[in-house]
Order: sequence, then C-alpha cells, then structure tokens
Amino acid sequence: MKPTIQPFYDNDSSTFSYVVSDSKQKKGAIIDPVLGYDFRSGKTNTSGADELIQYIQKNQLQLDWILETHVHADHLSAAHYIKRQIGGKIAIGSQVSSVQKTFKSIFDMDETFIADGRQFDRLLKDNECFQIGDITVTTLNTPGHTPACISYLMDDAIFIGDTLFMPDYGTARCDFPGGDAQLLYHSIQRILKLPDDTKLYMCHDYGTENSSDRFISTVKKQKEDNIHIKNGINEKEFITLRHKRDHQLAMPNLIIPSVQVNIQAGQLPDAHNNGIQYLKIPLNTFG
Repeated sequence: MKPTIQPFYDNDSSTFSYVVSDSKQKKGAIIDPVLGYDFRSGKTNTSGADELIQYIQKNQLQLDWILETHVHADHLSAAHYIKRQIGGKIAIGSQVSSVQKTFKSIFDMDETFIADGRQFDRLLKDNECFQIGDITVTTLNTPGHTPACISYLMDDAIFIGDTLFMPDYGTARCDFPGGDAQLLYHSIQRILKLPDDTKLYMCHDYGTENSSDRFISTVKKQKEDNIHIKNGINEKEFITLRHKRDHQLAMPNLIIPSVQVNIQAGQLPDAHNNGIQYLKIPLNTFG
C-alpha cells in the first residue's frame, strides 16, 4: 500500500521530518522529528514538533511509531517529547548500541546510562518488517555515515536519512566516530539497486540548485547525477573523494548537544539539585 507522506522542514538545521500515514486505517508514523535548540542560549523549543503533533491530531491519526534513521549530529530529536504528548513507539536501527558505547566514553557518562539501546522502544534489524496500518515497512541497514544508519522502505518510497543528499550535494560525511566511507559506498549501492522510479526521501536539503521538490529524489536521478557516486564512479574513487571532502568540513554546530540527547532517544538530562539540566562539552575532542 502506498503511504500518504507529508514533509515538514526545519530551517535552522535544514532537516526534513515526515508524517507517514495510512489515511484509511488512520495510523501514522513520524520520521526524524526535530527539537528546536539555540546553542547560544541553551534554550530548547518544541514549535517544529508541535506542528507534527497538530498534523497528526487534525487528520485524526493514531501515532504508532516515531522512527529515527540514525543518531543525528545536527539537531536534537523531539522523539521523547512527542511520545509524552501523543504516544508512539520510538524505533531506531539495532546497531545504535555501537554508537552509544562510543559516545558514552567520549562524554564520560556514568553507570546509569546502559549502552544497549534500551532507551528506545524498538531496535530494528536489517530486513525486518513492521506495519503502519496496512503499510508494510521494510528496514535496510545502511551504515557508513554512522554504524546505526537505517532506511525505511514503504512501497515505492524509501526514507534514507543522511545516506544520500540531493544529487547536486552528494553523499553523507563519514568522519564522525564509527563512520566508514567503504561501508557507505556499499550501503548506497544497496539503495541504488532498487527500481529506478523508487522515490528517495531526504533528511536534509542544503540547497544548491533551483527545484520545487528538494526533499525527493529517485534512484534514477542519483545514478545519473549524484556528484559523489553517479554511474562511473567506482568504490576506490568514492572513498578517496569522500575522505578529501570530509577533511574540508567543519563539525556541525550542534554535534555536542545533539549526540548526548539523541543516544537517549531524545530524552533531555535529568535536572541537578538546583533544578537546572546540563550538557557536557568535551574539550579538544571533535574536529
């Protein structure tokens, strides 16, 4: 069954979130919701998440799932907030424990944080299927950007996280802890083996060309036009290109707060005795 897909764009992080629904059965899922965060003041806001909630309520949907494509490094996840407001099970790829273990060490998190994925309601394995009403969702492990990246295939649509961007922008970076350009190459080939007319739904748009559909590409367009991995670019060339490109990139503005929150399914830290919540800033560690 084809899903009804509604995109939402967060301008501050250039992130697309989606509400995917079976409009007949009135079942829905949210993919990659964003919690607003001002890194200058440390203030969070829920305006983007509230838009998703309002859409769910306006269309009288039951929210079954809150799906993360990976542990994001450029925005805080609103998954925990949305779950508290209207329910839904938070799911992510089963390899999230690998990401958690890496960053538990970096942020020197105490023994109360168990790095086995238990913070999420469902850990999804490769080729696992589940339902959104009558919509069958099939998972594809697509590591490389992070070890836990996962894509969600629904009929002729697939939500690919950061694995690929619009063809003029290329592919995901691989220089975060656990990133691997060779793995990313093979993950992308897996996506590009889908039928040419398969619609690829982006997680980001950083915008370098005029287009009215910056959140959708296709397998065919990627094979023909992606500047990093189009037809004719082999594995060795891609890895060389990706490493060169990654050396030129600055760290995302929100990597430090984002990862600390997102490895905990979007849950903010507990308040200290003074009633204030805190995040850690590791010095001379990233970049």
